[in-house]
Amino acid sequence: MNRKKQINLKKWILYIALIVLCVTSIYFVHHNENYYDRPIAEVTDVKVTGTRDITDTNGNKDRLHEQEVHATVKNGPEKGKDILLSNTFSTSKAYDQEYKPGNDLFVSINNSDGQGQLKGSIDDVKRDTSLIIIAWVFIFLMVLVGKRQGFYSLGTLCINAVILSFALDIYLSNDRIGLLAACGLAVVLFSSISLLLVNGFNRKTYAAVISTLVATFVTLVISFIVIKSTAANGLRYEEMQFLTRPTETVFMAGILVGCLGAIMDVAITLSSSIFTLYEKNPSISTKALKDAGLEIGRDIMGTMTNIMFFVYISGAMPMLILYFKNASPLGFTLSMNLSLELARALTGGIGIVLAIPIGIAVSIYFVNKRRAVS
Repeated sequence: MNRKKQINLKKWILYIALIVLCVTSIYFVHHNENYYDRPIAEVTDVKVTGTRDITDTNGNKDRLHEQEVHATVKNGPEKGKDILLSNTFSTSKAYDQEYKPGNDLFVSINNSDGQGQLKGSIDDVKRDTSLIIIAWVFIFLMVLVGKRQGFYSLGTLCINAVILSFALDIYLSNDRIGLLAACGLAVVLFSSISLLLVNGFNRKTYAAVISTLVATFVTLVISFIVIKSTAANGLRYEEMQFLTRPTETVFMAGILVGCLGAIMDVAITLSSSIFTLYEKNPSISTKALKDAGLEIGRDIMGTMTNIMFFVYISGAMPMLILYFKNASPLGFTLSMNLSLELARALTGGIGIVLAIPIGIAVSIYFVNKRRAVS
């Protein structure tokens, strides 16, 4: 009973600490304008001064609205002074937005009208308050639903972000290290840290880590062979045209990192399922474990491949709409915007399918080793 009370007490201490951190961080980012070098102004009043309709050469119609924005400077030498700004936004809000009282804006202070009224232009919106609120919603949902594993998942997410940033920094600062080598090392660390921290140091996790790495690198090899044998015909690298690095290498590195998450999910699902079946019935045969693993693999294969497809295709939707609205032919639009996304989705699907037999084989191998010891 005392142990249960101690666990509950620690849980409540953690929740209270998270709430305090949440409130403190939101308050800080809402009042951190003095830490910025750029002038920040809070909108106090907005007035629409004009509206006009526009039509482009393809017949697309929109409406432009002109705003007179009154704001108060919150930092810098002009702190506390009122500033007059102007803004033009469209109804579609494709490249602009409407400002409302309470918005914090990054501004450029240009001049005064001779009567002490500052004038300037709007550079951007200060969004850190919204971002921190969304981040805390995500954190609380992870902790409330996932409990300790959710907390560990947050930790691994932060660690993986640091690892990826560090790997890219090494690649950019050292010409002797290739991008694939840097990302390959990062993938090994991603898989090991994510699975070991969340699921613990045990045979089930070891099997998942090995399955993930084998399936991921086999998928990369298959992709490399296909791209080389077809001379990358059909792949449009235009979205990478401003890179000063080999686009094919960057694309391959993206495939390596992109398919890792789905493969890792399949690997740990199969490993957990097979080990659970063995623990429930230690006398279960290897054939029964294999059949059960294949059944589970078939059940998750379809959903996981669909997830890969929707994740990659969703990123291209704005450009697809833009091309279609400007009367671009269907074939040209799809080839320009979906060639790389479809290639990534198909590659991820290959990795998911490969992870099933590899995961089953590795998991059964560890189960048989454990059976032999016991």
